[in-house]
Amino acid sequence: MALVTGSPSLLNKQTLMKYLSLPQPDNVVQCMYIWIDGTGESIRAKTRTVNFVPKHPDELPIWNYDGSSTYQAEGSNSDIYLHPVALYKDPFRGGNNKLVLCETYKYNHKPTESNKRRSCVEAMEKAADEYPWFGIEQEYTLLDQDKHPFGWPKNGFPGPQGPYYCGVGSNKVYGRDVVEAHYRACMYAGINIGGSNAEVMPAQWEYQVGPCEGVTIGDDLWMSRFILHRVAEDFGVVVSFDPKPIPGDWNGAGAHTNFSTKAMRNEDGLAAIEQAIEKLAKKHEFHIRAYDPNEGKDNARRLTGLHETSSIHDFSAGVANRGASIRIPRQVAEERKGYLEDRRPSSNCDPYSVAEVIVRTVCLDE
Repeated sequence: MALVTGSPSLLNKQTLMKYLSLPQPDNVVQCMYIWIDGTGESIRAKTRTVNFVPKHPDELPIWNYDGSSTYQAEGSNSDIYLHPVALYKDPFRGGNNKLVLCETYKYNHKPTESNKRRSCVEAMEKAADEYPWFGIEQEYTLLDQDKHPFGWPKNGFPGPQGPYYCGVGSNKVYGRDVVEAHYRACMYAGINIGGSNAEVMPAQWEYQVGPCEGVTIGDDLWMSRFILHRVAEDFGVVVSFDPKPIPGDWNGAGAHTNFSTKAMRNEDGLAAIEQAIEKLAKKHEFHIRAYDPNEGKDNARRLTGLHETSSIHDFSAGVANRGASIRIPRQVAEERKGYLEDRRPSSNCDPYSVAEVIVRTVCLDE
């Protein structure tokens, strides 16, 4: 394989494998610490060596980084603390090496503004008796490094939407190699990935994480995003979580969130689902602000009432209705138990914020 010029990410992977295949000393482990930066959307990472095989994040040392370079601190007081909170197997380095998801804390040991996990944990602890379960359908778009949709003609557009959703064939789907690599890497890491499919807009894909209980949905989804970016890096393509990457007559990208409590999953749980929808209806604007990192501004480009979305200004609910704010799946309506789907969260949402606000509204009446 020849070295590809023009793109720094497309170095010779066979050369890399020569070094990654070198024997690694026993009980010497590379731990890649991973965190969310000050944008609330982007992910950062750096690696340290530990002289044992960690089994739990609490075993790992608290670390720090330069927050002035991640939009989280001033240069005169720049150290931000990294607290390990979740541990995954590393699909890129293999062996005993780990991916370490971290919370971020300021110099005064208070959570940074982008650390939404801390308050999510508090909500989940209060609602533990409800056993809240989540599943998130993460949509994303693959781009060339020039930010043009991957596989699209450089001087035009592909044919109208219709043949691409769950499509098969090189004229219908673009970038399946990235999707398959990501799926397998998530399984190896220990993420509860439930499936994947091509989406309505060409070069747009979806994968599902869950069901996960409580804060685990945020941990698994953020780590799955990191792995997706990292896989795409190996293929020389870019992942976009923009909720409306292409203006015009093209579908946007969401993070449809499936939610249930123990009462919803029990016999005649439909009554609990309907009660939850009534509570969600009363706090529509509050949820919209929590469902994208820019308090609704990103979602305003997506939630137009077109392209399988509801209007950002109105709350609605219905059975099997993909144009509603809340969809009750038809099977749930027939079996009278199960879960609801909140279709409002944007593809670039913080899953901790989404899960927290749903639990506080539905379970805690806050």
